[in-house]
Amino acid sequence: MTIYPTAFIVACCLAAAITGGVTRTHPEASAKGVTSAKKRAARLHLQDARELLVYAGTYTQRGSKGIYLFHLDLATGKLTPAGLAGAATNPSFLAIHPSHKYLYSVDEVDNFDGSKAGAVSAFAIEPGTGKLLLLNRQSTRGVGPCHLTVDKAGKNVLAANYGGGSICVLPIKPDGKLAPASCFIQHEGSSVNKSRQEGPHAHSMNLDLANRFAFAADLGLDKVFVYRFDGKNGKLMPNDPPFAAISPGSGPRHFAFHPSGKFAYVINEMASTITAFSYNPAKGELTTLQTISTLPSGYRGNTTCAEIVVHPSGKFVYGSNRGRDSIAMYLVDQSTGKLSWLGDTKTGGKTPRNFAVDPTGAYLLAANQDSDNIVVFRIDPSIGKLSPTGHKASVPMPVCIRMMAAGR
Repeated sequence: MTIYPTAFIVACCLAAAITGGVTRTHPEASAKGVTSAKKRAARLHLQDARELLVYAGTYTQRGSKGIYLFHLDLATGKLTPAGLAGAATNPSFLAIHPSHKYLYSVDEVDNFDGSKAGAVSAFAIEPGTGKLLLLNRQSTRGVGPCHLTVDKAGKNVLAANYGGGSICVLPIKPDGKLAPASCFIQHEGSSVNKSRQEGPHAHSMNLDLANRFAFAADLGLDKVFVYRFDGKNGKLMPNDPPFAAISPGSGPRHFAFHPSGKFAYVINEMASTITAFSYNPAKGELTTLQTISTLPSGYRGNTTCAEIVVHPSGKFVYGSNRGRDSIAMYLVDQSTGKLSWLGDTKTGGKTPRNFAVDPTGAYLLAANQDSDNIVVFRIDPSIGKLSPTGHKASVPMPVCIRMMAAGR
């Protein structure tokens, strides 16, 4: 199978960076078919790019006003602040539209327009400057939205409500604005940890490479739900099988596909582990391969996991530890999808809630929520290990990083 390429945006975590959108028939042909002329042009543009625009979503505390913009120099790793890109309330997770014309952020709040719900904000990206112009906002119909992704065709935003334990689909209009939710699903149940898993807590939404199946990791239920995705009508239908079960008390949080589309990984916040799956794209079925710790052997400190990213080469996987304040590094067995521990690297700050790998695969940017900084690391392309570049930037409470090529 052809390795599926990554374009400019480091998405959902990085997998969300993949652009395209074609009529799909057979799933195997789908993953290959997405490699269109548009994507080839994108890769050529990226090869010529000298810098990336970096957007940092924040919690609007300690002086933060919303989403901040930076410029990343691809030659040196220098990260230069460019000020406030767009005002927003708790834009704690971001996604960039495949056209690179729009950006979407969750508004992680519990009340929107007088209703017990959060929202998603739609922004137009100003060509040249990268500044954001608010287009509109729509309710997620559940409280505390914490994660979102844009589908590969650029037709829908899929969002997860942590506080409400629910998920929704918001159609995207031709002008980038959001329509009201076309689908809303409330998760039900609980799991073994009565303080953290008293009910559902949907923590992320992702799509497979063919745009056929959606995956909702629910921390409160120890399940990764699988839905058949109807992008034309903005609908989700339970799949058969309807979920992949995670070990009780693990708390699955974020999810990422391998660029081959054959494997997927979920990071488990409460257990500080990563579970690897094989993936059947015809059935939308996840089969557990292994579960591996994100911590060095013998570590006994208090820590929880947050983000997971697969390197665009597919050779490495990275996961963040909050408390130990490190990035765990793994080598991927390309034939089996299983992970081997490479070690971990301190993030140069406190509470790395999010991080991103730039689409060239050269740099990892760690967002340290409780030390108000973003730290840039260089990635060794042969062994995957991280080394500090010496470059960092200050921003209040950074909790999400997304990138795209400058000038798009």
